[in-house]
Amino acid sequence: MFTLEIDGVAIAVINGSEEVANDLFTCDGFKDDIQTMKSDGKVLWNGTSPLKIRAATEEEVEIFEDALAEDDSEEDEPFEPDAHHAQASNDDKASNDDESDEDDEEDDADIVFLVDIDEDGGLDS
Repeated sequence: MFTLEIDGVAIAVINGSEEVANDLFTCDGFKDDIQTMKSDGKVLWNGTSPLKIRAATEEEVEIFEDALAEDDSEEDEPFEPDAHHAQASNDDKASNDDESDEDDEEDDADIVFLVDIDEDGGLDS
């Protein structure tokens, strides 16, 4: 598992390979999202700070696993945005590979945010 860190703050954990983590955490769509998402009233990323991707710590892995277990236990309940969990897929890369069945499995990844996301997510209404 890998963690996205911005300005020394662990923002999110992903359960993909390092390549998948790099691809998803640095893709334009994700970067757009973290520029609009807020935690404690501040945007997660200012658009200029370096995005550091590193191996997740044991504590971060535990938080990730707990969040997924909680998400699984709430499958029958309506989605709550406070879950801070997202399913990500790198479909562009998979569609370009000859071994797409294997790559589909490898490119699917779960992302868990390690910071509390403001309820409005920072998106304009």
